[in-house]
Amino acid sequence: MENVEKAVETVVVGNYVEMESEGKDSDMKSKLSNLFWHGGSVYDAWFSCASNQVAQVLLTLPYSFSQLGMLSGILFQLFYGLLGSWTAYLISILYVEYRTRKEREKVNFRNHVIQWFEVLDGLLGKHWRNVGLAFNCTFLLFGSVIQLIACASNIYYINDNLDKRTWTYIFGACCATTVFIPSFHNYRVWSFLGLLMTTYTAWYLTIASILHGQVEGVKHSGPSKLVLYFTGATNILYTFGGHAVTVEIMHAMWKPQKFKSIYLFATLYVLTLTLPSASAVYWAFGDLLLNHSNAFALLPKNLFRDFAVVLMLIHQFITFGFACTPLYFVWEKLIGMHECRSMCKRAAARLPVVIPIWFLAIIFPFFGPINSTVGSLLVSFTVYIIPALAHIFTFRSSAARENAVEQPPRFLGRWTGAFTINAFIVVWVFIVGFGFGGWASMINFVHQIDTFGLFTKCYQCPPPVMASPPPISHPHVNHTRGL
Repeated sequence: MENVEKAVETVVVGNYVEMESEGKDSDMKSKLSNLFWHGGSVYDAWFSCASNQVAQVLLTLPYSFSQLGMLSGILFQLFYGLLGSWTAYLISILYVEYRTRKEREKVNFRNHVIQWFEVLDGLLGKHWRNVGLAFNCTFLLFGSVIQLIACASNIYYINDNLDKRTWTYIFGACCATTVFIPSFHNYRVWSFLGLLMTTYTAWYLTIASILHGQVEGVKHSGPSKLVLYFTGATNILYTFGGHAVTVEIMHAMWKPQKFKSIYLFATLYVLTLTLPSASAVYWAFGDLLLNHSNAFALLPKNLFRDFAVVLMLIHQFITFGFACTPLYFVWEKLIGMHECRSMCKRAAARLPVVIPIWFLAIIFPFFGPINSTVGSLLVSFTVYIIPALAHIFTFRSSAARENAVEQPPRFLGRWTGAFTINAFIVVWVFIVGFGFGGWASMINFVHQIDTFGLFTKCYQCPPPVMASPPPISHPHVNHTRGL
């Protein structure tokens, strides 16, 4: 059995080494292109996972802490971080299994990007493919919507001359330029810079909150209501459910079988950003965060805050590309443009994908609450329940387990341990994440609609300051008249 595994690994590695060697050229232009543009290493994958995972949710985690309380906020981050790392590992195992089987059949993926729904189709059939495609595309669609909402919410704290809806129009046009980025191979510099940007922002939030100190009469009453508690919990579930693009990131690697632990190490780094920043902001502002889902809203305006806002704007552009690129691939395959060599033609064909994203961001500009809703209804299935069930059903037979390319870790109990963990994830996420989380998130989401309305121009903006009316001058009255 070991010989079979080594032979399979050699096949997979061999193809990627061949692809890697083809990309190496001696002239300076190619070297610069490879340095800044063509990324397929383990480090590129780590930067992509870490950069994509934290994104704008960094600004909503203090809001979640105000709903959950400090202790629950910290514990849920650690818990969902572990669950997310495990299901990302499952996705990587299923990808390698699918690719190995296809390459044994002499299928060539040189000009084709493998996606999650294709993995499900190849391993489990069309019904799994359809379910996976529906959940994944809907999640990525709303993930892109969230990035546009976040752009408008953040820029407003630098320039409030325009309302947030107008800023959404502007950034929708800016983010549409991501149609020119061919694939995850080409995010090398962006992923690196994106992680630097979120690192700065996280430590700015931490240090600025500590230096600001606690506001007068600060209260930390969370958790106070079940609705708020499960809304906050599902926002954290969303935080560590950013691996809907795992397969695309793996496919961009020269040696995707090395991905197994990358997401775990990315999560550990992300926790060094999210735990201190969310805890510090909640410590400083307490229950004020319940009505300010963007942490920037409560921090004093200065050069450091404005710099953090600008960096997050750039990062949200990058994350928009991360979320939208798999949608571009699906659309290209649907219209038969995926293997087209002309990037200009592919870019033009991709533009219709941006339009519904733009429209939805204008309808539902609820920064913060929309994260929880997407987390409970979509992330729960896309990146937790479906991968766990797919792993169980793919390897349910003894023959499939014996011939598996990758065996589960020995320290977790091999197949018995893996299936036990998978079953726990399915039950927990379905009941707590989808059930209670969906109930709480929808109530909160409907409350936002009732309070602010659809197509609201400026969600959670401070009311305009009304000019003081001029003093009313009374004409002199001669009270002695008639005496």
